[in-house]
Amino acid sequence: MIISLAEVSVGQHLYWKIGNYDVHGQVLITSWVVLGIIIILSLLGNQNLSIEPKGLQNFTEYITEFIRDLAKTQIGEVEGASWVPFLGTIFLFIFVSNWSGALFPWKFIELPSGELAAPTNDINTTVALALLTSFAYFFAGFQKLGFNYFRRYISPVAFLLPINVLEDFTKPLSLSFRLFGNILADELVVGVLIALVPLIVPIPLMLLGLFTSAIQALVFSTLAGAYIGESLEEHH
Repeated sequence: MIISLAEVSVGQHLYWKIGNYDVHGQVLITSWVVLGIIIILSLLGNQNLSIEPKGLQNFTEYITEFIRDLAKTQIGEVEGASWVPFLGTIFLFIFVSNWSGALFPWKFIELPSGELAAPTNDINTTVALALLTSFAYFFAGFQKLGFNYFRRYISPVAFLLPINVLEDFTKPLSLSFRLFGNILADELVVGVLIALVPLIVPIPLMLLGLFTSAIQALVFSTLAGAYIGESLEEHH
């Protein structure tokens, strides 16, 4: 029997019927929660701004400086500044999503069908983020270089065209599956250990999960910046 790849799924899912389409309701619910957290923290951190930042303002400014340095390192001093909002949004969404899965017991919230999990625990979310990144570096390169951007596919020699084209397909695949696989594996391991040994033993793994979750957000945003920086390079 041949099983379609689209029919393979991990866990149970809550679907909303919108017209002729089935939408993953659980992904939208947790994504809205993550976006709400980011928006609330951003608004609170930018109220009553002072010259000497304190508390939440100090934290938000630290995150901004961190993303700004990352953009300048991966993209460049000049072009990097304009990509800080994009890289910052990607980093914060993945970071908060990953940590929500590690800290918040989503599975204890009962749904009519399916179960809640971190947004990045779903392949649809990670693929969407990867495709958004692909669109961003295509847009960046074409905006700066015009049709000369396509010279990169025949550089340094023309017979590398198929390999260079294939590379653009593998980038979103590697981005999406790396993030999805790591987050799913972490939640599955912690969930199994909590079921088998509810006390003490899972705690070190949960702390390790927080660390790896932060690293995954950093890796994704760093690679996104590197791809954008690469697309802005002129090829002769």
